[in-house]
Amino acid sequence: MKLLRITPIAILACVLALTACANTVRGVGKDVKSTARAVKDTVAN
Repeated sequence: MKLLRITPIAILACVLALTACANTVRGVGKDVKSTARAVKDTVAN
C-alpha cells in the first residue's frame, strides 16, 4: 500500500529533476553560443 503512494511522488520528482537539467543544458548552450559570438566579433575588429 505504501508503494502505491510513494511511486507517483517519485515519478514526479524524477520528471521535475529532468526538466531542470534540460533547462540548464539549454542555458549553457546559449552561453557558449554568446561567448563564441563575442570572440568572433573581437577577432573581426
